[in-house]
Amino acid sequence: QLQLVASGGGLVQPGGSLSVSCVASGSPLEDYAIGWFRQAPGKEHEEREGVSCISTVNNNTKYTDSVKGRFTISRDNAKNTVYLQMNDLKTEDTAVYYCAAVRHLYYYVTCPLITADEYQHWGQGTQVTVSS
Repeated sequence: QLQLVASGGGLVQPGGSLSVSCVASGSPLEDYAIGWFRQAPGKEHEEREGVSCISTVNNNTKYTDSVKGRFTISRDNAKNTVYLQMNDLKTEDTAVYYCAAVRHLYYYVTCPLITADEYQHWGQGTQVTVSS
């Protein structure tokens, strides 16, 4: 059974950078497409927003419009880890960030950015606060 642990969150000033990580155990991460979602303050769990995702192979990526050019998702299968590098952070990026994984042939060369329900495994979340 795949388990995911997200870490690296913290407090950062607007314009700053932060990198969050998602470490997998129990199953090789290379078999999964990975997504990052976030739940902003005051939003319900069902209102999690897809931030970025990366396909199982070929490292095809997707980003929600509000983070394009600022966030970069990457994976290191040897370390069973997926990273989300966040630059030029804005107060509206404040949220709990979750990583999630899906294993499906369809997601070998693409990944689901919008639909959280496509993902089969979820990490516990890490808090990112952008404030001066």
